[in-house]
Amino acid sequence: MIHSSKLQSRFSDFKIYLKPVCLRMFFLGFSAGLPLLLVLGTLGFWLREAGIDLKTIGFLSWVGLVYGCKWLWAPLVDNVKLPWLSEHLGQRRAWLALSQVMLIISLAGMAFSNPQTHMPQIVVFALLTAFCSATQDISLDAYRIESASADLQGALAATYQTGYRLAMIWAGAGAFALAAFFQSAPSGAYDQTGWTWAYLIMAASISVGLATTLLSPPPNASDEKSKLRHLEEMRHHVHAFILRHPSLPRPIAKVIGWVFVCVRPIADFFYRYRWHALAILLLIATYRISDVVMGVMSNPFYRDMGFTKEEVAAVSKIFGVVMTLVGTFIGGIVVLKIGILKTLFIGALLSAGTNLLFSALAGIGHSLPFLVFTVSADNLSGGLASAAFIAYLSGLTNVQYSATQYAVFSSIMLILPKFLAGFSGVLVESLGYSNFFILTAALGVPVLVLIPIIGYLSRHRAPDKN
Repeated sequence: MIHSSKLQSRFSDFKIYLKPVCLRMFFLGFSAGLPLLLVLGTLGFWLREAGIDLKTIGFLSWVGLVYGCKWLWAPLVDNVKLPWLSEHLGQRRAWLALSQVMLIISLAGMAFSNPQTHMPQIVVFALLTAFCSATQDISLDAYRIESASADLQGALAATYQTGYRLAMIWAGAGAFALAAFFQSAPSGAYDQTGWTWAYLIMAASISVGLATTLLSPPPNASDEKSKLRHLEEMRHHVHAFILRHPSLPRPIAKVIGWVFVCVRPIADFFYRYRWHALAILLLIATYRISDVVMGVMSNPFYRDMGFTKEEVAAVSKIFGVVMTLVGTFIGGIVVLKIGILKTLFIGALLSAGTNLLFSALAGIGHSLPFLVFTVSADNLSGGLASAAFIAYLSGLTNVQYSATQYAVFSSIMLILPKFLAGFSGVLVESLGYSNFFILTAALGVPVLVLIPIIGYLSRHRAPDKN
């Protein structure tokens, strides 16, 4: 009887994922997960197959820095109404729809670009794709935060990550399979036709997110009303700034006034957390550093180890992502059971440690069983860490500034890792794959020291809140 009640309790824990708001996050997460690999991992394999050198591939990963700079235009997404769209869809869904339409256009542009002859064109469309993807992320993060209370954020993060990771299967394994299917050249030879069809189909797949955006309700009504009041207050402050500075030309005064208003989300965060904010920001900046730096070279690594597109698709992009989903769901439950910080520590420890398995694989060479083991361990730990980290970032935001604050946090999370990742090709050519992966594992050690410090600070000084 006791065993039966415990089983029912565990099943009831998972019922939360069937709530409509969680299901919407699944499909929107799918849309958010598609572009990332298409401008980083999958693109890296495509470029390597086209004969592009590792240094160029590594430096091209700086396209990912666009995600780290999205805080620069997050205030626009928070405050600027789009003609017609905002009136009919609301602030969040209007920006979501616009970014998704632009993603379809930019991915189609990549599809018709040959890296062997039009590398600058690839770079331009990859940058546009990253910009539109980052804008989608800004809107979607705000929509998620405003769609449910704090106690549901862990579940929303898990379903969002599930859709996100399934999209990565499609953008990884799906793209590889499509490129192989449409390839007309012999196996192992480069063929542009396969990649053109693959990226065109990826562009069409963004319509899943676009349809979900158009069919979804607006965020929580009280949050929407609060947001509207906040927008009116911001306009009032800008108008007051213009009146206080009559000597300035009105357009210049208006721009300066909006700049002052837009820094308020940052000031709000420091006001609520005081000096504790510095430790929080340091954790955000370094938490995923080992994974991000290692990840840029993973697909070129598979290619150089002799793994085919079909093998990489089956193991890394399907089986690996399934293990990520398992880790994500486990992470969502573990957060509820033991708390966010403890889960963050476990995720950081496992994520850094599993990079050593890639070092071992580099020494072993082409071994499909060991690739399965390595990818399984790495993706399981990555999924757990991601679910905990998203829940942690969501809990730091003030709903009045949710889009801007979350964009700042996620940007800080990416800037340092993406910058260092740009040199990954240089490091691999200098150190070799095995030593490179050991180095990326060592990058995760400082995080293991920082998380207990954050926990100590949290226990002894509660954040000031409005």
